[in-house]
Amino acid sequence: MSISLRSIRIPDFGVPVEMPVIPAEVYETRSKLAYERSGADWLVVYADREHLANIAFLTGFEPRFEEALLVLGKGGKRALVVGNESQSYAPLAGLPGLEVFLCQTMSLMGQDRSEKPNLEAVLRDIGLQSGDTLALAGWKYLGEEEWSGPYATFQASALVVDVLRKISGSNAGVVDATHVLMHPEKGLRTVVDVHQVAAGEWGAARASAAVWRIVSGVKAGENELQATSRMGYAGEELSAHIMFASSPKGAPVVGLRSPRARVLEKGDGVTTAVSYWGGLSSRAGLLVEHDDDFLEVAKAYFRGLIAWYETVDIGVTGAAIHDAVVSKLAEGNLRPALNPGHLVGHDEWVHSPIRPGSQEKIRSGMPFQVDIIPVPQPDGWALNNEDAVTFADETLRSELKQLYPEAYARIEARRAFMKDILGVELKPSILPISNTPLCLPPFWLASDKLLVRD
Repeated sequence: MSISLRSIRIPDFGVPVEMPVIPAEVYETRSKLAYERSGADWLVVYADREHLANIAFLTGFEPRFEEALLVLGKGGKRALVVGNESQSYAPLAGLPGLEVFLCQTMSLMGQDRSEKPNLEAVLRDIGLQSGDTLALAGWKYLGEEEWSGPYATFQASALVVDVLRKISGSNAGVVDATHVLMHPEKGLRTVVDVHQVAAGEWGAARASAAVWRIVSGVKAGENELQATSRMGYAGEELSAHIMFASSPKGAPVVGLRSPRARVLEKGDGVTTAVSYWGGLSSRAGLLVEHDDDFLEVAKAYFRGLIAWYETVDIGVTGAAIHDAVVSKLAEGNLRPALNPGHLVGHDEWVHSPIRPGSQEKIRSGMPFQVDIIPVPQPDGWALNNEDAVTFADETLRSELKQLYPEAYARIEARRAFMKDILGVELKPSILPISNTPLCLPPFWLASDKLLVRD
C-alpha cells in the first residue's frame, strides 16, 4: 500500500448550527424499552455531573452541579428526583409525563435541607415499597472477572444503593440494569435512532471543526492557551475536557492534559482534542514543516487507519476489526494503546465491542469513535487521528436523508472526499460525521499536507 504526503484543501462541508431536537415520542419509546428490558418493578437510573449520559439519553435532562435519579415504574410512572438547583432546569426535559420530585440530599453540601432531605422518604412517596423488585442503572457495569461477591455491586452512589436495598428489604432485591443501556451490541445507547444519529453528527462536526482551527492556525512562539483559543468554543456541551499538550524532544507528550502557558517551540510534539456530545476529534503530530523519520511512522499508522475503515461493516465482529488493525500496525512496529475503536454518545466512551476474541458485531445505528492511538512513540513525538463515524443500513440512511437532508448531504460529501481525494472508498454503511474525515497532517506547520493512499 503506497502512501504519500500531498497538499490538499479540505472542503467546507458546512458546520451545523441548529442542534437536532429529539422528539418527545422518541424519549418515551426509549424509557419504555429501558423499563421493560430491566425486568423489574422499578428501574432507577443514577446520574451526576460527570455520569450524565444514561439519564440524558432517556429524558433530555442532565443534572448540573448535582446528582439526579430517573425512576420508571408500574403504570407508566416517570419521576425525576433532583436537588435544589436542578428544579429550575428539569422542565427542559423532553420525556413527557415526567414528574419532578425534590430531594435535597442530591444537592451540594451546605445548601438547604429543610424541605425534602431524605431519599428513602422521597422514593417511597414515588411508590417504591418493600417487596418490589428494583433495578439500578449506574455509569458502568462490571465483568464477571471484576466481582465475585454474593450480591450485585454497582457503579453508582453508595447512598442510592443502600436506600434501594433498604426499601426492597433484601440485598438481592436490587439488580444491575446498566447493561440495558450500555451493552456493546444490544444496549439502547449503543444502537440509536435516526434523531440521535443527526444529533451526533452535529456534535462531531462542530468538534472536528474546532480541532482543525487549532491545528491549521498553530504557530511557534505562541503559548498553548493561545493556540487552543483558536478553536472558537461556542458553549457546546462537552463530553471530555478540552485537551492541548506540547513537549520538546526527550520529554513525553501527555495528551490528556489541559493547555497551559508553555510557549510552543519548533520541533515540539503537539496534541489536541475536543469532544462534544456525539463525537471527539483529536490530532497529534510534530510542530515542524517536515521530518523524514516521523513521516515513515505516520504512514505506518495511516495504513492501520485504512485497515480499520476497510474491515468494519455491519455484521463484522469486534475480534475481526481488532485483529485487522493490530496486524497492520505491527507491520510498522506499532500497536494500539487501547481498543482500536469504541462506542460514543453523550459520554466519550460508552463501551467497545472491539476486543480480542469479541464476537459482538457492528450493528446499524452504532455511533463510533475511530480511536486508534499508536504506540510506542519516543519522547517528544505525538501521533493521533481520531474522529467519529456512524454505521447505518439502507433503511436508516433513507430515514436520515428524508428527515435530516443537510446532515445527509454533508455525510455524502465527506464520503466522496475520502474516496476521490484521500483514496479510501467507504462501504455504504459507514457514515463519516467529522468534518475532517481521515485527514492526518503529520506536520502542523504544514497542516495543508495530508496523507493519502496513492
